Amino acid sequence: MISTTQPGPETGTHSASPLAPSHLSGLVSSVPGRPTQASYSPVDGSLIGEVPVCTPGDVDAAITRAREAQQTWAAVPVRQRRAVVGRFHTLLVQREAEVLDLVQAESGKSRLNAFEELADAALTAAYYRRIAERFLRPARRIGAAPGLTRTVEYRLPKGVVGIISPWNYPLTLAVSDAIPALLAGNAVVLKPDSQTPFTALLALELLQEAGLPAALFQIVTGDGPVLGPALIGGSDFLMFTGSSETGKIVAQQCAERLIGFSGELGGKNATLVLADADLDKAARGAAQGCFSNSGQLCISMERIYVHRAVFEDFLAAFTEQVEKIRLSPGPGWDIEMGSLTGQRQLDRVILHVEDALAKGARLITGGRARPDLGPYFYEPTILTGVTEEMLVAREETFGPVVSVYEAEDDADAVALANDSRYGLNASVWSARHGGSVGRRLLAGTVNVNDGYSAAWASHDAPMGGMKDSGMGRRHGKEGILKYTEAQTVAVQRLVPVGPPPGMTNERYTRLVKGALTLMGRLR
Repeated sequence: MISTTQPGPETGTHSASPLAPSHLSGLVSSVPGRPTQASYSPVDGSLIGEVPVCTPGDVDAAITRAREAQQTWAAVPVRQRRAVVGRFHTLLVQREAEVLDLVQAESGKSRLNAFEELADAALTAAYYRRIAERFLRPARRIGAAPGLTRTVEYRLPKGVVGIISPWNYPLTLAVSDAIPALLAGNAVVLKPDSQTPFTALLALELLQEAGLPAALFQIVTGDGPVLGPALIGGSDFLMFTGSSETGKIVAQQCAERLIGFSGELGGKNATLVLADADLDKAARGAAQGCFSNSGQLCISMERIYVHRAVFEDFLAAFTEQVEKIRLSPGPGWDIEMGSLTGQRQLDRVILHVEDALAKGARLITGGRARPDLGPYFYEPTILTGVTEEMLVAREETFGPVVSVYEAEDDADAVALANDSRYGLNASVWSARHGGSVGRRLLAGTVNVNDGYSAAWASHDAPMGGMKDSGMGRRHGKEGILKYTEAQTVAVQRLVPVGPPPGMTNERYTRLVKGALTLMGRLR
């Protein structure tokens, strides 16, 4: 039986927004009859607040204001931009309780998972504040004629960066992309998901309190299909996090304008448990890797391939760990799993589980919605006997459901894990072979003896997907340089590149050929 807690008076969520949508006032103020969109907590259905429903015209106006502010911001020295981000980091940590309350109210996740968002946003800010100047400073390059050509690479901001962020991590997936874009000298126009606008508004409030110019970061709220084309139509770069299907549409729209696009998209991530794995650690780690944020995590695990020599022992240990997971609403730090974010996610989870069971899968544990805890709670669920004709076999569930399979050996486990149109994240549990097996997996990040946190939290290394899981990278130098244009300035001295005055073209070409021959012999 899954460990759960009944909701009580002490676990109630917000009845009203902790923050009015004042940051949108310049965008939609004094418009008679402006429609609004209500935001409700998925935990108990209570009203969080209302935000304006913006129009494509509002998006155009936001981009115009952002572009004007960006021209001034681009001239601000990087060290001053870094100071703003440093103050934001401090404010974020200082106002922990307020941030966690809001993230929980909007997303339904546990307090611990909400804190993971805050910690990641703070670590991202600290990392890019520290390294931005090093990555953005002008760099000398080897010139056409050493000693005569002085060549320098500069990094110029793109201009206005559009960001479309999802509901599952409303703080970190807005801030993690906005911070490097701002440090690189850009303005940002953010379209947060309609389910979670207030977390983005709070992040904006903290950035402005830290000293960010008011017009430099704009937020537009409303329906993605309505606002997305306008955002793409006016931005100079687009960062998107969401489904692979929507990501392909966004990428096509960006391609029509020849603007850059980066997307972290869907995943059907695999865990491999090898014969030499520590099964207790693997079971605990797999439970965390599969069911953090109720499985609503792009890099969480939905497939586990276990070496046949340890399959039964691992399954028993894993089931024991999963049945200990405490499922409950509320702010308690001992709660490990919260609610799904809405009806659509709950319906998808129920569909995948019922379809699998109807076609012969075996339910090991879980498999039930929990309306006694809240409208969208669902137990962490383990399935075995999953076959290809089942929806859960290849489609992304994005919920607390994992399928466990038996693999003949390491090679079989790798082949099964790679047999997917996705390639976002992977996990390998092994005492001796994790690294070598991990390098054979077609995934943008691979965690050895960890589910997802080790690679994700390595902010100095790139993170992103292969195949249908996306293009481009966040984190590391790629995560900030993608928001810049590389410009090469070459200053030629004394003589031009080409035949000098008085030298025939034939003699010039013989001299160049001799130099090329010599260069080819150098090691």
